[in-house]
Amino acid sequence: MQPTHRSSRILLPVKRWFVYFSLFIALGLAYIPTGRLIGIPDPVALVLAFWCIREPLHVGMGVAFLLGLLVDVGHGAALGQHALSYVILAYLAEAVSRRVLWFQPFEQALHILPIFLVTQVIMTGIRLLAGAEFPGWWIFLGPFVSAALWVPLHFVLLFPQFQPGERDDNRPI
Repeated sequence: MQPTHRSSRILLPVKRWFVYFSLFIALGLAYIPTGRLIGIPDPVALVLAFWCIREPLHVGMGVAFLLGLLVDVGHGAALGQHALSYVILAYLAEAVSRRVLWFQPFEQALHILPIFLVTQVIMTGIRLLAGAEFPGWWIFLGPFVSAALWVPLHFVLLFPQFQPGERDDNRPI
């Protein structure tokens, strides 16, 4: 009987500097003013969820809280709005990380979608509690775009780990 899950390539260990560099790039993308464009995903939440699943020992709730505070300051949002939602995102991502890693990237995106939705509900709820108007139901399109971007992001962020350390013609892997 053939196994149902195909083995993928053996990955090199992730470089810690690359993890933090990708989070820094996502933070820079989050600072780009998008106005009221519909369906813009949260790049910090997307990259943070990816690394919380792939590298839970390096990226966790502390990093999520710090990034959330930086996004709050950069957006001029209620201090702690993104921090709280990112901490909950990190917790949920770490909670499902063992299960999610067994699936292919498209199936992983389906598992991650509810986490992105919960994060968006928390951020919208905090805005409403602070007295802002309801931005409209289109605000919940962003988590679906984030889930759609999970597959290309998976390959982009794992690409440096696919590189062989040394080429050995005697090893089949």
